[in-house]
Amino acid sequence: MSRCCPTAQRITRTIAACAGDKMAVEEHAVSSAAVVTRHGRRVLIIVENLPLPFDRRVWQEARTLAAAGYLVSIICPKGKGYEQGYEEIDGIAIYRHPMPFEANGALGYFAEYSWALLAEFALSLRVLMERGFDAIHACNPPDTLFLIGAFYKLFGKKFLFDHHDINPELYEAKFQRRDLFYRLMLWLERCTFKTADVCVATNESYRRIAIERGARSPAKVFVVRSGPDLRRLRVLPPTPSLKNGRRYLVGYVGVMGRQEGIDGLLASVQHIVHSMQRHDIQFGLVGGGTELPALRKLAEDLGVADYVTFTGRVPDEQLLAMLNTADACVNPDVANDMNDKSTMNKIMEYMALGKPIVQFDLAEGRFSAREASLYARKNDPQDLAAKIVELVDDPVRREAMGAYGRRRVENELEWRYEVPKLLAAYAALEPSRAPVVPRQDAATP
Repeated sequence: MSRCCPTAQRITRTIAACAGDKMAVEEHAVSSAAVVTRHGRRVLIIVENLPLPFDRRVWQEARTLAAAGYLVSIICPKGKGYEQGYEEIDGIAIYRHPMPFEANGALGYFAEYSWALLAEFALSLRVLMERGFDAIHACNPPDTLFLIGAFYKLFGKKFLFDHHDINPELYEAKFQRRDLFYRLMLWLERCTFKTADVCVATNESYRRIAIERGARSPAKVFVVRSGPDLRRLRVLPPTPSLKNGRRYLVGYVGVMGRQEGIDGLLASVQHIVHSMQRHDIQFGLVGGGTELPALRKLAEDLGVADYVTFTGRVPDEQLLAMLNTADACVNPDVANDMNDKSTMNKIMEYMALGKPIVQFDLAEGRFSAREASLYARKNDPQDLAAKIVELVDDPVRREAMGAYGRRRVENELEWRYEVPKLLAAYAALEPSRAPVVPRQDAATP
């Protein structure tokens, strides 16, 4: 069994003294030699909103760090297909906590995040005692993980903030208001930036927020994009049955939530089917979320349920089958401050599979896709519908756009181009240490 490190003993004594009670910590067999060998290069990644290895960005980061010699542990929630409380994959230890409910509303999110924070802190103590860590890599949402980071900084640990979502804008997109909770989101974001030793941004828009709104030094903010892994996103033969007997298939992959614009996409489908009288296009929507039951009902109410396939959250094999069969893919994200500044993983995945895209004209969406996409007028379902029909009716253009997107991923956006940037961010955590020399496979986690 692994030995408890001195820092873990000190922290445990501190907490026990405050609580007036002894802490019972479940132990797990870990190689002490590995911990000692990599001492000073141990990292704990905490992510709240998705289980691992389902969260592709975080999993790529974790495998990259492991390949570069770090001892990596992860805390995340349980989820469908990821029910084990503890699992080790490729030497990466994954500690999962239960999520009793999925929130839908401001008070619901407060309860969800409070529960998750307590569970994550308890698991962090377990990780500290079993494997140890020298840095915490916190992935938002939510912007509450700085509380864990601030606590461990008292004991000399480093804190890296991986900025996935701009939560004030996300709150406004979900609830269409700037109230007390919105101001709370801004305050939590500022606290997170202030606590972080180093920040990682997913694009230049997020980097500007860290520098301007978060008052961070530009030298401490690194852009690490969510580049696709081409080993996972394989180009495969189509599955004709997914077209439901129709000539064309338009694919979508992503969360079924309010800010994703699926209600607007269904309005576009209604316009295509009932106004444009096109009955030869099927829509395949892959993904789960709190709004999925309501969206299924909306499709029925709009009279397009037969033209839309909702798969829910599915394994990679089914996701790849849908996207490889699609003649074109769509990103209906609503034009708002959050989506305008955010890089959507779905765009990268469509391009990696050589699929042409239709989306609203958003800054980061246009930066990512460029000539691989057609751009509809912002928040105009009828123009989105017209662009979809225009694209499916032009096979030559589809082929050229898909090929351009694939080349852009291969030459500029693939994950291997982000590996040096991630390792540079980690080097900035401890500039006095020798730089990490990654193994040859670090670029292909």
